[in-house]
Amino acid sequence: MSLPLSKIRVLDFTRILSGPYCTMKLGDMGAEIIKIEARGSGDDTRYWAPPYVGEESVYFLSVNRNKQSITLDLKSKEGKEIIKKLIRKSDIVVENFRAGVMDKLGFDYKSVKKINPKIVYCSISGYGQTSEQSHQPSFDLVVQGESGFMDITGFPDASPTKAGVSLADIAAGHAAFEGILLALFHRQKTGKGQYIDISLLDSLISMFTFQSQIALSTATTPKRKGNLHPTITPYETFETKEGYINIAAGNEGLWKNFCKAINRLDLLKIEKFIVNPKRVENRVELQKELIPVLKQKTSAEWFKIFAEHDVPVGKINTVKEALNLPTVLGREMVIELNHSTIGKMKTVGNPIKLSSVKSYNYKPAPTIGEHSDKILKQLGYSKKEIEKLKSQKVV
Repeated sequence: MSLPLSKIRVLDFTRILSGPYCTMKLGDMGAEIIKIEARGSGDDTRYWAPPYVGEESVYFLSVNRNKQSITLDLKSKEGKEIIKKLIRKSDIVVENFRAGVMDKLGFDYKSVKKINPKIVYCSISGYGQTSEQSHQPSFDLVVQGESGFMDITGFPDASPTKAGVSLADIAAGHAAFEGILLALFHRQKTGKGQYIDISLLDSLISMFTFQSQIALSTATTPKRKGNLHPTITPYETFETKEGYINIAAGNEGLWKNFCKAINRLDLLKIEKFIVNPKRVENRVELQKELIPVLKQKTSAEWFKIFAEHDVPVGKINTVKEALNLPTVLGREMVIELNHSTIGKMKTVGNPIKLSSVKSYNYKPAPTIGEHSDKILKQLGYSKKEIEKLKSQKVV
């Protein structure tokens, strides 16, 4: 069976992370992605290095598979004409410039809709298209701070801490992917396209769930607690005889199993530890009981004991260790591609597993302008016309 988005064409004006992550996910599901890159420079992340693999930036490779690259001078008359031809043949437009940039280029939603009324058009920006901050520049780090995320991440006596991944960008990429799929479903029912406005700030705040609800429902402000959970305990990182492990006793049944595993059934009879709200209220006293016990055995010993008692426990892996876990490899989350200049290379696969899809036809990230000639030929340009566009520095 063909992939769900086969025969859907995406005109991709995105660069850096949030947009490319979204369009990569569309490409994984079968959409044809035509990535528009600035002539001469291309996507910013082509130069966010080291590390490189060959001459290609690892950063760029990570979010640009399943795409075709064409370089264009978007300010030239000829470049704009090429874009118009592509719009007529596309289903989706995605861009993540600062608000107002696409208007100046003449390819904002209203202009594009006149060319192709059924277009699904998605804009991703730091603060959305309608806020008072819409024209401000923004990056993931800035939004992680502004959202409150950094104030609840890290240890109480340390400085605010960002996530180890670009969480605001990825959250926005996911939201854009969801919005586009919803718009395609709406178009299938009504025949009408629409505009999708995605904000990094909105997207990250939407992930706070119970933390934002605490702030909205109580007089308190959530604060960083290191590896402690604000509403559950024990649900945290513990030091063992020679390392650290994560233990998640997330309900009363698991709390009982945990106490049996550490041979401390007496804790079940202590009033201040008897239910989770009491344990959270008396967390400091509970930790005084648990920390010395867990330091008595090695991590490996605790893994065996907790497995026997059905207590959720996990090792704290490095990224390399995680990518080599049998579970990760068995679910095809590490795949091998054949890049045109690098040769064989590994990358992370798509987490969405559909019963109708036996395998994904992954293609590696393109070199800059790799498909310019191919795309122009498909638009009806002759070899002579393509050479002229190159001599004019349009392509």
